[in-house]
Amino acid sequence: MLYASPNLSTAYFFKEDFLKILDCKDRTAAKKAMSEWINNTLDCGIPQFEKCAKTMINWLTGILNSFSSSITNGFTEGCNKIKVLKRNAYGYRNFMRFRNSIFHIFSHQIQKQATA
Repeated sequence: MLYASPNLSTAYFFKEDFLKILDCKDRTAAKKAMSEWINNTLDCGIPQFEKCAKTMINWLTGILNSFSSSITNGFTEGCNKIKVLKRNAYGYRNFMRFRNSIFHIFSHQIQKQATA
């Protein structure tokens, strides 16, 4: 399938190259790999990848900082699950059911942390 469409093939290989960047162990290696990826992507001829490369340039410092620190905002993002549940719970007539469903979602996370 990749060889049937030149654009699909190009996009696939750019995606695979990007995933290799995520395996970098430090900021210096990530910066080098990211710079190469951005330079190659800016001239690839696929507008979506070119737009992505420009976005990466704008956020490069923040992206590279993620390779320097193990601190993330994962907990905060996890709290967004309550927002999703709230949207899905539209129509709950009973607040206690809504509250219990929140506890149910987070009880699985607590169990995962306890076994890890």
